[in-house]
Amino acid sequence: MWQQGFVLAMLLAIITCLLTTRIKPSFIFAGAAFVAFIAGMIELGDVATNFTNSSLLTLVLLILASAALEKTRLISWVSRSLSTGCLAVVVAKMGLSTALLSSFTNNTAVVVSLIGAIKRNQQHAPSRLLIPLSYAAIFGGTLTLIGTSTNLIINSFVEDAGLPSLNFFAPTMIGLSVLVGGLLILIPISYLLPNYDDHSQEDLPYFLEARVEPGSPLVGRSISENNLRALRKLFLAEVVRDGHSLPSVDPEFVLQARDRLLFCGDIESVATLQEIQGLTLFGQHHLNGQGFVEVVVSSSASFCNKTLKSSHFRDRFDAVVVAIRRGHERLQGGLGNITLNAGDTLVLVPGKRFEQERQAHRKEFVLVNDLDSSARLDSRKSTLVLLGFAAVIGLALAGVFPLIKGLSLFLIAALLCGVIQLGELRRRFPVDIVVIVGSALSIAQLMLSSGLSASLGQMFIEGFNGWGVFGALVATYLLTLILTELVTNNAAAALAFPLGYSMALGYGVDPMPFIMAVLFGASASFISPYGYQTNLLVYSVGNYTITDYVRVGIPISIVYSALVLTLIPLFFPF
Repeated sequence: MWQQGFVLAMLLAIITCLLTTRIKPSFIFAGAAFVAFIAGMIELGDVATNFTNSSLLTLVLLILASAALEKTRLISWVSRSLSTGCLAVVVAKMGLSTALLSSFTNNTAVVVSLIGAIKRNQQHAPSRLLIPLSYAAIFGGTLTLIGTSTNLIINSFVEDAGLPSLNFFAPTMIGLSVLVGGLLILIPISYLLPNYDDHSQEDLPYFLEARVEPGSPLVGRSISENNLRALRKLFLAEVVRDGHSLPSVDPEFVLQARDRLLFCGDIESVATLQEIQGLTLFGQHHLNGQGFVEVVVSSSASFCNKTLKSSHFRDRFDAVVVAIRRGHERLQGGLGNITLNAGDTLVLVPGKRFEQERQAHRKEFVLVNDLDSSARLDSRKSTLVLLGFAAVIGLALAGVFPLIKGLSLFLIAALLCGVIQLGELRRRFPVDIVVIVGSALSIAQLMLSSGLSASLGQMFIEGFNGWGVFGALVATYLLTLILTELVTNNAAAALAFPLGYSMALGYGVDPMPFIMAVLFGASASFISPYGYQTNLLVYSVGNYTITDYVRVGIPISIVYSALVLTLIPLFFPF
């Protein structure tokens, strides 16, 4: 009996810490698992098994594989599709494309890769689109087993309880209904979101260059007709024609082939210019999926007081400069003709030799930082990456080749082909998720083995006496939803699953309805920016307040919950 008291005290301590402290959830769960291990309640072998759970490893591989998918032209296509139409049409297109992408890759990774595209949208303020982006990703994550980390975590608990692994499309029918119903209400509600539109040309530190190609649709049309004056966070500062600089060009200025356009912008501007048809970014023929590197020129650099051309920068360092920053000074002339000074910040596309000789560049550069942004892959590599990933998913669905093996081969191939680098995988590795899931599995085991979950389940059954098994299902769902809003989705799944499973056993019914209640409840975070990682990702980018989430999230949460609780008993009878 003391074991139940010990585990209950540990659960209460976990919930208290999650609610009242700023300690990272991964530290809280790891600490609880460590205490249980020291107390002799769980063996080291069991802990190791939990951290190498197949669903957890699949989740890690999916998150790492998304690093390659983000660089494909698919993201550029989605970005272009969001550039036309009224707000309702854009939200509908964004919602469907985001949900589809989220169903076959991790939805958090989809939001990370599309935030830049939303910020570059020229038609609508990002604040009108970022919360809908997050909610659409949540809807899409419920479509398949691999759509969100929560689904795979719950599958880990299912396998650990000795039940058959969930089918890939187990949540799909309910997920599709949630997607349709959610989008129907999300589209009109998006008009209630704030219009924080920022066309300010302040703080656009980078200087970039692009060339108008012969045969480009830009040729023969004015700057205003080509919408080059309406680019968000990207300002057309100068045009160079036949070697002559034309600063402060008029909006009616007509572009010709081989005009060089000089822009001021932020780091996202590199991606924006790559997506404008008929424009070739300075150094673009060297861009093929590499991560960008930011360097600061040293006072002892051998190329100080020289231009990029005269210093033969690319040949010497095996790196292409795509942007230059010199404080808040607005530079002039072509990128290759700017005389470099000590303290200048350069954004580089590094080649293999630059990466190998990083330490040898200390004399040339004061600081070398890896940036989160990366170049797009060319059409050939994009197609190969997308076909490769589709083949991995298809073979797994057909039962020909396990998903975990297919993703492993996909990652190795991407590394060998230079699509992604080891440094990118190190930065992307989801340490927090691994720690939370591995530790949570250990705690869930303790709840089941000590009999605590059975005792709590019996208590709930007695408390809902008269409401029957459906009342218990609603209670499981609402408990999971509340925990999700308060203590994050993964923690909610870890805490609610043993309880829901025990109630199913207590009633003597199929546990699948209760598993689905936990699965959908753990993704039902619409009212708080802190409950779900996608909400948190867009929170600061969109300059939102908590009231924005409450105003839009409450009706979404009501519709979502009504659909889920109505459909679970239909598709998964007791």
